[in-house]
Amino acid sequence: MKTILLDIEGTTTPIDFVHKTLFPYAKSKISAYVHKNYNSLAAEIAQIEFERANDENYRDHLDIASPNSISAYLEYLIDIDRKSGPLKTIQGKIWQEGYESGELLSVVFDDVPPALERWRSEGKTIAIYSSGSVLAQQMLFRYTVHGNLTPFISDYYDTNTGHKREAASYSKIAERIGFAPEEILFISDIAEELDAAGEAGFETLLSVREGNTPVSEPSHTVIHSFDEIS
Repeated sequence: MKTILLDIEGTTTPIDFVHKTLFPYAKSKISAYVHKNYNSLAAEIAQIEFERANDENYRDHLDIASPNSISAYLEYLIDIDRKSGPLKTIQGKIWQEGYESGELLSVVFDDVPPALERWRSEGKTIAIYSSGSVLAQQMLFRYTVHGNLTPFISDYYDTNTGHKREAASYSKIAERIGFAPEEILFISDIAEELDAAGEAGFETLLSVREGNTPVSEPSHTVIHSFDEIS
């Protein structure tokens, strides 16, 4: 393998850190952030308005002139874990403030830092593909309990590249990285993502970590630690 492409949640980072630390932190700060930065969020608000217009499950009216109304809709999107572009952008900015102030410190599994160092020393390219924004990814790996891990990582991809369960997204990533799909290994805890990557020609590994959703009869090779990858 010339490139190792990594998912974050359930692969490099415990799911609990994302769902029990990052998401609640963003939700607690989102109202104040929208009020403070309303005038600079025009692009995100336009995206939110479009998303609400196509959201049949949200029962409340969205008033884009009201920071309170926008915040309420964003909090709803957090609660249902919607992979919303504008939400991910705003969350990333909130987390950036939290990391830079010292309120947040991200968690990665203990086997991750030595694996990143080992792969880079072997000349491999390391990239990240996550539903979180590129900014959120960069902050997560810059401010970890193991220190700054961003020097090991060459590229970051989010859902602006495409949906993680569509083969076309992985084809785009391979083209941007500059290696053939069969030279890229993708590691994730989600079988459907691995199916899509495999369809695009990638090698795949299923990350089974403590706290991950069990996968019955996995169709991809299973690893429990990056130490298992030679």
